[in-house]
Amino acid sequence: MKKILLASLIGLASTHALAQDEIKFAMEATYAPFEYVDENNQIQGFDVDLANALCEVIDAKCSFHNQPFDSLIPALKFRRYDAAISGIDITEQRQQVVNFTAPYYDNAAVFVALKDKVADQSALAGKRIGVQNGSTHQSYLTDTMPGVTAVPYASYQDAFLDMQNGRIDAVFGDTAVVAEWFKKGDTLNYVGQPVTNAQYFGNGFGIAVNKNNEKLLEQLNGALKIVKANGTYQQIFDKYFGE
Repeated sequence: MKKILLASLIGLASTHALAQDEIKFAMEATYAPFEYVDENNQIQGFDVDLANALCEVIDAKCSFHNQPFDSLIPALKFRRYDAAISGIDITEQRQQVVNFTAPYYDNAAVFVALKDKVADQSALAGKRIGVQNGSTHQSYLTDTMPGVTAVPYASYQDAFLDMQNGRIDAVFGDTAVVAEWFKKGDTLNYVGQPVTNAQYFGNGFGIAVNKNNEKLLEQLNGALKIVKANGTYQQIFDKYFGE
């Protein structure tokens, strides 16, 4: 037991020793409950709370920068920011451009439509389906469902509004995000079962960093282990996803 405790303390000390003064996180803040802008124009959400917890372990300051989703990975490539945490699916294609931490959230995707509009997934053929531009949802529709039209949006808020106004027939998004929409009324239905195709979904969300920033990747992975072990992660999870 003493050896385990000593090893943990050494690991924590190493994490602090490697700390940088500030970690600049990029995110697309219209993706509640993961990230959103509150009434005080501050970015809040599960990803924000988690990033702050990681920064506390690392002994660094966090800052958060609201950017279009399809610009997040290019921004890391050109080192405009240090990391991106924004409900980003870990995929093989993205791993060719950036590195990811260990998964911090298990995910799946789901279709949603207005009640009585789309009976099941077989009825999606020929329909217009809203997705976020640059997302795995867009890639999935383009690659695997040629009978539908993927309509890209800068944010899912815009897609949701267009669905309500009849401009598109359905939206394809992450289950946790779609669940937030159901809290706004009883006008929606899930269409079929969640999609967990491992090429696009089901590998979890990860924090993305520049390929050459192995130091930060190691810091974040070490901090993730600590916040999961000490109960901080569960507290944050329960805050946003608990019953």
